[in-house]
Amino acid sequence: MVQVEKVRVPHPNIGCWWTLYDYGLEAVKKWPADYEHPFPEVLKRDKDDVIRKKLRAEKKARRAALEAAGVPVEPTTSDMPTIRGHLPPPSKKAAPAAPAAPAAPAKATPVAFLFPGQGSQAVGMLKSCKDIPAVKDMLATAQTVLGYDLLKLCLEGPKEKLDDTAFSQPALYVAGLAAVEKLRGEDAAAVEQCSAVAGLSLGEYCALVFAGALSFEDGLKVVQRRGESMSAAAKLGKAHGMLSVIGLDDKTMEEVCSKVRAAGGVDVVCQIANYLFPTGRVVAKLATAAGAMKAVPLAVSGAFHTPLMQPAREALVEVLESVTFWEPRMAVYSNVTGKPFGSAAEIPAMLARQLVEPVRWEGTLAALVHEAKKDRLYELGPGVQIKAMVKRVDMGVWKAMKNITV
Repeated sequence: MVQVEKVRVPHPNIGCWWTLYDYGLEAVKKWPADYEHPFPEVLKRDKDDVIRKKLRAEKKARRAALEAAGVPVEPTTSDMPTIRGHLPPPSKKAAPAAPAAPAAPAKATPVAFLFPGQGSQAVGMLKSCKDIPAVKDMLATAQTVLGYDLLKLCLEGPKEKLDDTAFSQPALYVAGLAAVEKLRGEDAAAVEQCSAVAGLSLGEYCALVFAGALSFEDGLKVVQRRGESMSAAAKLGKAHGMLSVIGLDDKTMEEVCSKVRAAGGVDVVCQIANYLFPTGRVVAKLATAAGAMKAVPLAVSGAFHTPLMQPAREALVEVLESVTFWEPRMAVYSNVTGKPFGSAAEIPAMLARQLVEPVRWEGTLAALVHEAKKDRLYELGPGVQIKAMVKRVDMGVWKAMKNITV
């Protein structure tokens, strides 16, 4: 009788890209098939669940005590059934966890808010607004969700860490919404009059929160996972990045990209990733486009908005499924289409597509200015990233545009 050695059953996570990235193939190979690894995110989720249940029980006890004493108690959103894509009317007693648009659907006005994306971050940001009560609340929530002092990172750096995609995205997310609160203190009417929003790449999440389609805390959780997964995806395979090219039309750019792909082989990705403004394009940086007026490498760690971000997309889809989206109270323009989202139900899929498809920012600006007739634009966040782009779309609107920097 022939003795055949039994093949060892591998651990179920042997095929999980995220596990292999964190712990390495050799380590996972040694895990017994029934081994339950104490993943940090699982431990944190379990801890959060315990805290959440405790707070819910305490809240229930307080309500019961008030009702027993004959004190009228208003229902809160947690007492009402919540269906994905819809938000019950907010309680008057509910403390705002993030900047919010007016409660009623926004009336048509010429005012639109624009939120910048990665690359706008700078050491020292948030200094001018960190003492605003609503911003303090956001920063406290951020410390709980992120597990580190975001304000200290923004104020003191180091720059290398703040520029890291995993850290810059949460920082810019908070900064964009903090700028809303700064503007609210300076010109509350402008905030009330806003009737359309858009955000460049990461800024799209700020736009969704302001429009009431996503809570501040849920948005921060998504942005944290997005930044971490994009940073991880950027480290896979050959080095890749992005190149800003100015002065070439789309046809010429496509021809340049095609030549690079042909010369590099099947594994090479070279394509337009961001349509920012006329003759201003961001390309996956695997070659320099000859003949351009300007070609500058961007301070990002990977080729974002290209198929090279597919591993990050998978992680993003997972976290998007864990949060609730509500119907926006105003038009929110999608990076994927350059047009407003049709409904809350389509938002998660569009955000996932945004990671691996080009950003249609030029089309977004043109739609806002020329079709929706928005001629009072505000850029909310550090830097003047978007205003420089608006100049190439409409000089008149650019001249009237205001920056709310933090």
